[in-house]
Amino acid sequence: MALSELACTYAALIVNDDNFVITAEKIAALLKAANVQIEAYWPALFAKLLEKRSVEDLITNVSTGGGGAPVVAAGAAVFAGGGAAAPPLVEEKKDEPKEESDDDMGFSLFD
Repeated sequence: MALSELACTYAALIVNDDNFVITAEKIAALLKAANVQIEAYWPALFAKLLEKRSVEDLITNVSTGGGGAPVVAAGAAVFAGGGAAAPPLVEEKKDEPKEESDDDMGFSLFD
């Protein structure tokens, strides 16, 4: 996750924790006060996402995923969870085709 995304996530959580409406101006002001340099479009993107979705819903529904929600929810879960780590992702192992050896073809390199 990029620094800009993480900074906006934390700023949005702070604004929400203070029971204010999350706006791009409030996120930008908080980041400016914290002396965090980000691209100008990030606060607007987060504010637009969070005007349609509740931060509490994103935190409690981390495992359900969704369009742009995992970015906010992943940072929010660690921040709001009191240090509890998210469960590790399980990666499926795919069966790889077995490579044929020279012995299987009826000749070898030194015949």
